[in-house]
Amino acid sequence: MQDNYMSGFGNEFATEAIKDTLPIGQNNPQEVSKGLYAEQLSGTAFTKPRDQNKRTWLYKIRPSVLHLPFTRIDNNNLKSSPFNEDDVTPNQLRWSPIDIPNRETDFIDGLYTIAGGGDTGSWNGLGIHLYTANKSMDDRYFYNSDGEMLIVPELGELLIKTEMGKISLRVNEIAVIPRGVKFQVILHSDEARGYICENYGSPFILPDLGPIGANGLANPRDFLTPVAAFEDKIGEFELVNKFNGNLWSAKLGHSPLDVVAWHGNYAPYKYDLSNFMAINSVTFDHCDPSIFTVLTSPSADIGTANVDFVIFPPRWSVADKTFRPPYYHRNIMSEFMGLIKGIYDGKAGGGFQAGGCSIHNCMSAHGPDRKTFDKAKSEELKPIKYPDTMAFMFESKYIIAPTKQAMNSDKLQQDYYKCWQDLEKNFDG
Repeated sequence: MQDNYMSGFGNEFATEAIKDTLPIGQNNPQEVSKGLYAEQLSGTAFTKPRDQNKRTWLYKIRPSVLHLPFTRIDNNNLKSSPFNEDDVTPNQLRWSPIDIPNRETDFIDGLYTIAGGGDTGSWNGLGIHLYTANKSMDDRYFYNSDGEMLIVPELGELLIKTEMGKISLRVNEIAVIPRGVKFQVILHSDEARGYICENYGSPFILPDLGPIGANGLANPRDFLTPVAAFEDKIGEFELVNKFNGNLWSAKLGHSPLDVVAWHGNYAPYKYDLSNFMAINSVTFDHCDPSIFTVLTSPSADIGTANVDFVIFPPRWSVADKTFRPPYYHRNIMSEFMGLIKGIYDGKAGGGFQAGGCSIHNCMSAHGPDRKTFDKAKSEELKPIKYPDTMAFMFESKYIIAPTKQAMNSDKLQQDYYKCWQDLEKNFDG
């Protein structure tokens, strides 16, 4: 798939699919070039400080208001806040990968909510979903009023056609679709599966680097935003909206992806996880996992994220005199982990599979299994490289409550706790 992109994170972009379409000097002239409609898409309140304000001016063949009334449709396996349908357990939880459906299923119908915290109405928290698909969305389009969507493929290749342009998305890449942006998912493989973090809070930004300095982690220039591309199609189309936790459907007589030109800083983007510049210890001790943060959604409590997106990529391990795997840990933050490929170095004993996931909630103890522990405490500490792995974590200040369907699923590993039960007493004092 060959698509065009502009590089940079959060930049003020200007792009047009037809030359001389963008107005010069003002956003909303009395008559827009080529008979287009001017429409502003605001991702923050109008009065947000200038350095945090998110908005984009769209120049469209038809305005977004042109659709028939929305009606409720079945949510299927998509759930939303409040997530605590049952009492939330402090137990460690892990699931095997969900199956690709036998029936024809597109991206919307294949959404399966595994957990979440916070709520959509107050713009706080997150929803965590899995997606499976074996069919393109064809004449359906989608936008989310509840939050932005961080899409993490684990299987299959997607073409995401958005109002602002096209994004080709492969395994080991991520895409972020801002709240309110319309899009359509086309499959470029027979089957697709992956993870979604639905961020109800403030939009994702790059974390501060502090003592790391000017370079490292995810660099702004590696984030790619599509150039303008549009559809001028007439026909019978469906526009699906996720609003306050439920799905709504409206009929359209045209494609909503009819933006001929746009300028602003509120737009979808993609990022190749292999471009992440990992920072790690070259002396001793295992650094906190926060050094692997790609994106963060800040909260009002400075330094405590609404949600962080953290990865554990291919990297060298060289620390001396150190237990190298992730240490045993209890965390005030709640952690959802997924695996894109390879083996996660904290679970060498098996059970954590690509496409699977785990939840370790606030103050729930977790850490390496027995096999990993035994190997790590006795192995020769020579430099080694984890060459072909990619695990990730959605970490949040909110309790991550699993849905009832997830807790009742046959993919829930009832014996997960057993991976720690044969840790022996080694005390010899």
